Amino acid sequence: MSAIAAVLPAQPKATAVFTCVLAALAGLMFGLDIGVISGATQFIQQEFQISDHMIEWIVSSMMFGAAVGAAAAAWMSASLGRKRSLLLGAILFVAGSLLCGVAWSPQSLIVARILLGLAIGISAFTAPLYLAEVASEKTRGAMISLYQLMITIGILVAFLSDTAFSYSGNWRWMLGIIAVPGVFFLFGLLALPDSPRWLMMRERKTEALGVLLKLRGDQQIVAREAADIEEQLQTPQRGWQLFLENKNFRRSVGLGVMLQLVQQFTGMNVVMYYAPRIFQSMGYDTAAQMWFTAVVGLTNVLATFIAIGLVDRWGRKPILYTGFTVMAIGLGVVGTMMHLGINSHAEQTLTVAMLLFFIVGFAMSAGPLIWTLCSEVQPLKGRDFGIGASTVTNWIANMIVGATFLSLLNGIGHAATFWLYAALNLLFLIFTWALVPETKGVTLEQIERKLMHGARLRDIGR
Repeated sequence: MSAIAAVLPAQPKATAVFTCVLAALAGLMFGLDIGVISGATQFIQQEFQISDHMIEWIVSSMMFGAAVGAAAAAWMSASLGRKRSLLLGAILFVAGSLLCGVAWSPQSLIVARILLGLAIGISAFTAPLYLAEVASEKTRGAMISLYQLMITIGILVAFLSDTAFSYSGNWRWMLGIIAVPGVFFLFGLLALPDSPRWLMMRERKTEALGVLLKLRGDQQIVAREAADIEEQLQTPQRGWQLFLENKNFRRSVGLGVMLQLVQQFTGMNVVMYYAPRIFQSMGYDTAAQMWFTAVVGLTNVLATFIAIGLVDRWGRKPILYTGFTVMAIGLGVVGTMMHLGINSHAEQTLTVAMLLFFIVGFAMSAGPLIWTLCSEVQPLKGRDFGIGASTVTNWIANMIVGATFLSLLNGIGHAATFWLYAALNLLFLIFTWALVPETKGVTLEQIERKLMHGARLRDIGR
């Protein structure tokens, strides 16, 4: 420790916050790519004269790429490091965005979207993992929630950009313009330090201590945290082998997988991908559809601040209970209004308000907290594998949701589709009670010890 203690940073808290904010910008790029397709689909459909089914393929192809990228990211984050994996993701963001802007056919657009998906899959795996490893246990929940906030800001910016370009119908600019922030993100990443936990895993202890000192600013805290990391590293990453051999690790992987299924089947991403189509079914014209979609994005951003403010005060489970209840009510009312018929301005306003109510429920709960929990419940020696499995699950489920929503609307009708998602949110209340642990204020090492000693999943927190 003495070798690095000579220079103590004057503002370690500011250094830590800057590091986490810059890493969370991966979420901004993530959000831009999620949101931008929503306003573009109707213009793509008009130019290429394609069916709803082909639109579903264009939308969901990005999620296929993301599943592949997330699977590869598990290996890359362990071998190349968290920082280098984020850099590769940034390069793919820029390349995929540019290719989307010049796509000459639906097939070429699908290829470009797969490339973007690779970037998102890598970043969605690596950014929360990196944030969990550089943040202290007192701020970990809020810092990882910051990643979700950046996603929501990216979605909002994409919706506003789409609205601006919708007057000319120029979907190529909608998709291509996000290469610009991608370039800034790429260069910003160069200033990030490597994860101290990853450095310790690579037996680069002096560098790890130097990073921890910059982030914590207190030698005693650094020594204690380094000792905890070293204790956990006595058993190296074993991934698949550990999954086969250890039933407790299988439990944590299974919980991560289920958490991601829960997040995707709340119905949030069908709103993100198909918001203009939903508002069209409420009787709004094209301009109103785009502006209401932007309002959805703004609501998503503002409600995320609720999670950031409460996650380390209320705890994970109370916020999830609240969120799933709000989402079930919101979608249930939307479905009922569509069943009864939306024939007046007052009925339109109520339906929009309840859809926004649903957005608030997601943004304050399942949006950020699922990622937080997935990064917290995996033991260090299998964390790359566990988070990789849950992230791949996220994108496979996301792809299913994106590839089936229009078919559901055309098949069972608008009302039944929204009732289906409302019912799922009620089921997720039971899931949260039965399996989700409360991890507020608990170190990753404490969570791991309880898990590996066989405690019930709901009891591995506090």
